[in-house]
Amino acid sequence: MKHHTITIATLTGKGAAVARNLRDYLSGEPGCRVEIISAREGEGLLKVPSIAGHVRQEFMNRDAFIFIGSLGICVRAIAPVIGDKRCDPAVVNCDENGFFVQPVLSGHRGGANDLALRLSRHLGAQPVVTTSSDVQGLWPLDILGRQEGWSVEPWGSRSMTFMMADYVNHARTALLLDVRDRVTEMLERTKPEFVDIYYDYRAIPFDSYALLLAVTHRRYEPPVPAVFYRPKVLCVGLGCEKNIDPRGFIDAFEAGFLQLGLSPLSIRSLGSIDLKADEPAFVELSGKLQIPFHCFSAEDLGRVDGVPNPSATVMRKIGVPSVAEAASALLAGSAGWIAEKRKCAIPGAAAGSPRFFTMAVSLAAGAAREGLIAIVGAGPGDPELITLRGRRFLEKADLILYAGSLVPEKLTHAARPGALVRSSAGMALEEQLELMNRFYRSGRFVVRLHTGDPSIYGAIQEQMAWFEEHDMRYEIVPGVSSFQAAAAALHAEFTIPETVQTIILTRAAGRTPVPEKERLCELARSQSTMCIYLSAGIAASVQEELLRHYSPDTPVAVCYRLTWDDEHILRGELSRLAELVGMTGKSNTVLLVVGAALGARGKRSKLYDPAFAHGFRDSAGEAVRA
Repeated sequence: MKHHTITIATLTGKGAAVARNLRDYLSGEPGCRVEIISAREGEGLLKVPSIAGHVRQEFMNRDAFIFIGSLGICVRAIAPVIGDKRCDPAVVNCDENGFFVQPVLSGHRGGANDLALRLSRHLGAQPVVTTSSDVQGLWPLDILGRQEGWSVEPWGSRSMTFMMADYVNHARTALLLDVRDRVTEMLERTKPEFVDIYYDYRAIPFDSYALLLAVTHRRYEPPVPAVFYRPKVLCVGLGCEKNIDPRGFIDAFEAGFLQLGLSPLSIRSLGSIDLKADEPAFVELSGKLQIPFHCFSAEDLGRVDGVPNPSATVMRKIGVPSVAEAASALLAGSAGWIAEKRKCAIPGAAAGSPRFFTMAVSLAAGAAREGLIAIVGAGPGDPELITLRGRRFLEKADLILYAGSLVPEKLTHAARPGALVRSSAGMALEEQLELMNRFYRSGRFVVRLHTGDPSIYGAIQEQMAWFEEHDMRYEIVPGVSSFQAAAAALHAEFTIPETVQTIILTRAAGRTPVPEKERLCELARSQSTMCIYLSAGIAASVQEELLRHYSPDTPVAVCYRLTWDDEHILRGELSRLAELVGMTGKSNTVLLVVGAALGARGKRSKLYDPAFAHGFRDSAGEAVRA
């Protein structure tokens, strides 16, 4: 949670030094305004007659208060004005030595816990967090999903406070996940032992559970206390007669939405044709729900194929077969509907007055718990050099299809029990696609594991084209490329001030041709740092082309299987490149690096030069506060 207005209160000169430190740190956050109040005068301090009086006066006008001093002073200052945890600001206390930082009030909702952890990291202090869920490493139920815009809706006879108490006391809990996003991925990964995950409400044996946590856009009436989390995933398309009564429309819309078994709290956006951009009923609904109202041209609406309920009347009047269904599909980014067009009337509207409207609902693309393919960059080889996201995907995948000739098999050891792990080394593209498609169509999660970064000689464009042609969802997780691993292994910076500022990633023309303008002899004119892939087998030709523009003594490195257990690197001069490659005896998984940057030292970057000013520091070396 971001805090935009923060007051730091300090009593002593020693505490003022800590306060200034924190002010300078927090002020670096864009849009954050920080003041320091004190009963004494000093540089950067706002002198006030009474710290307690000032805090009480401004308590609800600040996002956070930080007290520097004893905890008792902090508690006495805020005690008279503490209201409700749903609206109280964050309050944090820090001793005047900066040894301990403790959230005091509004730890979750107000973000005091997060603020205390941030300040602790900055000061090198010990955070003292006592919230039960944080101490146990459990999910904070009252703010779960807030970063993704989820709404929280308690249900049943027990209050949110008592349900949270049940949870932290390890009551048997069912977790229903009807959608997929970053938070649900985290929930699947960090599930406590006393929580069981379900993907179908009908499959939950409620007799076994004291509590239900449900991440869903649907309305249920469970037989146990529940906390419903409403992710913003519903896209609603609307149509109506002109000048329909706004109040009657909103009441009828909300009633109709509930009849669909959907929660209005999960509505992400509203949409219609641009002719309705100023329709008062739609504008008022958008304002009430505090969600955007988008309008589309007839041309855009007409491009949506497969609407289930085209209308001849709408076609005759405005030239398109659908408004509500087409608009919901455009909003969602996917031509699918969880509620097809529904024609509704405002109850009690006078005969002959505008009273009819239509609505359709689509689920935002990517939110459905359906098949997904992730093209993951494995990095150069070392399992510790895959990204955190890539590692998490390997741990949850139902199928891991990895490039066995290029990716170390031990990377797949992260697979969960029961996952299918296959090498694609001996498979044609069609076999790979058939296997991935089979898992995808059964709603499973597929990881296609490529070496390095998949966008660099990853041969993924034909896969992406096939996925798109067959309307399959996929995403790409970038990876550490071997050229970056080479720089690390060679202790080199490939961009040296005033020497070379360009890195060229390329390959030589061999069995796979390259455009004439990209031949090595043409690229060599720039004298850039050149990283040459897939070319060790024709090293003599590479050397000959490079020598047309690089000098014979230009440093080179021949890098075999960077970061693998059998990594082998030979260094020398360009005149010996072919000889060095021959010494390795290898022609595959070899990267050739050429350029003056190899081993260069002595050139200083201007970024940290005290005489060089930029947006965060002036030319005298002083930090610039935002």
